[in-house]
Amino acid sequence: MIAAPKNERVLLVLGDLLIFLLALWITLAIRHFSIPDFDRLLDHLIPFSYLFVVWGVIFFIAGLYDQHTIFFKRRLPGLIVRTQLVNVLIAALFFFSIPYFGITPKTTLLIYLVVSSLGILLRRLVLVRYVQLRAPRNALLIGSGEEMQELITEVNANTRYDLYFSHHIQPRDIEQTDALRMQIRTFIEQEHIEVIVVDTRDEQLQEFLPLIYELVLQKKTFSVVDSARMYESIFNRIPLSMLNHRWFLEHVQTERRFVYDGMHRVIDIVLAIILGIPTLGIFPFVALAIKLEDGGPLFSFQTRVGRYAQPLRLVKFRTMTVADDGGKWGSVENKVTRVGAWLRRTRLDELPQVWNVLRGGYSLIGPRPEFPDAVDAYAREIPYYHARHLITPGLSGWAQIYHEEHPHHGVDIAETRNKLSYDLYYVKNRSVVLDITIALKTIRTLISRTGS
Repeated sequence: MIAAPKNERVLLVLGDLLIFLLALWITLAIRHFSIPDFDRLLDHLIPFSYLFVVWGVIFFIAGLYDQHTIFFKRRLPGLIVRTQLVNVLIAALFFFSIPYFGITPKTTLLIYLVVSSLGILLRRLVLVRYVQLRAPRNALLIGSGEEMQELITEVNANTRYDLYFSHHIQPRDIEQTDALRMQIRTFIEQEHIEVIVVDTRDEQLQEFLPLIYELVLQKKTFSVVDSARMYESIFNRIPLSMLNHRWFLEHVQTERRFVYDGMHRVIDIVLAIILGIPTLGIFPFVALAIKLEDGGPLFSFQTRVGRYAQPLRLVKFRTMTVADDGGKWGSVENKVTRVGAWLRRTRLDELPQVWNVLRGGYSLIGPRPEFPDAVDAYAREIPYYHARHLITPGLSGWAQIYHEEHPHHGVDIAETRNKLSYDLYYVKNRSVVLDITIALKTIRTLISRTGS
């Protein structure tokens, strides 16, 4: 993407590996009050090299290699500390359960936790500001709406981008006159504008696009970027205000992709069997807890909206006093039980859904299916809402790992619009790699109990 380094994630990984190595050397120096010699460093480096790989995976799951947006940076210190605590715990289990390496570095691990955490924080929050390979290029944004303001705020306040929006032109301010054309051309030259970001789908700008075309022809170093593509690249979601029928025809594939669909289904079956086995072991204990509390049914059978807006029947462990209320939450008669609250917090209520995956029509990865009444309300208020039904729904999806304010009870138009922007990103970009990414990041969601 033109606004951020294409190899940013690779640089982050390599930088973290360097910090891991440097932190180990500093830790040994502090621990033994001397410069570590080669043999001592090698004795620790061999076992720690295995941990470096594991720690990199944990960093990925935790989201430390996600887009470093402004919102992300606000949470970065706490995220690094929590992730490092997990990494040190893994290291402790590694050394104490595999004594092959002959070291049990209790004090070393404690020192390493502090040193490596400080190193990663220093690199990501401080040093990155002074390691910009080139000065930001002046950019002009032509477009309107809330999402355009998000772009300006994000790009101008974040040093990871090589752009700076020095000016913003609203479509309503543009009239096609020769004087304006000359004024804009002169303005771009005088202000040294190197990039124009334009909303090509805005109908008010259609007559203005030929001028952009002329400018591109006259200045070879001049770049034009579609605002929707930039927004998607930065925020990992689709800007809903820029959607139209042409977008779906260009970007959403409705025909079956046999290789991807086949691999997706095979992975679903294999993982559903693996995940389904613990369900059999947990079932007697969950069943006993549910029966002892109120003697009601064990399962809740719910009708949701599946692929192509067809009814989808799901089964979960019952967590409310009424087994299936059809999505009509908030009634006095239907409340979450004490056992149900615990099942929701631990996500154990979801385990029976792996058998839905085996039956078909449901997947481990895909947009979460909604109740029919909620879908009807959303489809009336949110344009293109049914586009999320072009693919098989699933237990976890792109929206579940990135959109934190899930409308869990009742109908919430505003939050569902945001959620749809992530669902459409997955519909457009779905692949085996993206599925694996979602699966790994779902581990973080389960551990943090987000959305429960």
